[in-house]
Amino acid sequence: MGRYVGRVIAARAGRRKAPAPFRYRHHGDLATIGRRSAVVAMDGVRLTGLLGWIFWSAAHVWYLIGFRSRVVVTFEWAWSYVTAQRGARLITREPRRLEQAAQPLPAQLRPTTGRVPTVHELKA
Repeated sequence: MGRYVGRVIAARAGRRKAPAPFRYRHHGDLATIGRRSAVVAMDGVRLTGLLGWIFWSAAHVWYLIGFRSRVVVTFEWAWSYVTAQRGARLITREPRRLEQAAQPLPAQLRPTTGRVPTVHELKA
């Protein structure tokens, strides 16, 4: 979809004819059920259990942007799997009170000119 939007913008900027309407292509459904279990349904192929989980993991790593991200995520997932660590992140601090959250911004952060203040202006 991003490529399509890029072509539309380029066509409008160059006053050319817009590309054909966007057409969505469904690549399939993937769902992890838990540790070592997932369901994959793609183009008539259905995988479940461990094989589905391996495919689910590979597909998610494949669609990450950048080689470094793929390597880091693969390593982190492998480490979590080997050490049986939980994947959940828990929020442990006390939430802010509604009164604190509803207080107005300090004067230096309030937009007065319609522009965002620079870091130097905030430090002053």
